[in-house]
Amino acid sequence: MAKEEAMQFQGKVLEALANTNFKVKLLQNDHELICHIAGKMRKNFIRIIPGDLVTVEVSPYDITKGRIVYRGKPRNADSPPFQKKPHKQK
Repeated sequence: MAKEEAMQFQGKVLEALANTNFKVKLLQNDHELICHIAGKMRKNFIRIIPGDLVTVEVSPYDITKGRIVYRGKPRNADSPPFQKKPHKQK
């Protein structure tokens, strides 16, 4: 029996929960999911905070849970959260 492909949606992180779980609201249809971080994101220490735009994979078998596979930049941010300081010339 072949495995069905996961569906990908864009969402916004609403709340950080315990055990690296997050409450995510999908932008397409306003559903709220409980999502965990994908292994490669966890391995590379990608930080996710409420307000981040993320790409979520949802299994067709359980549409209430998902996996965060990509973190994008916040939509309303005019500047990056961490700005580089200019180097001092000697």
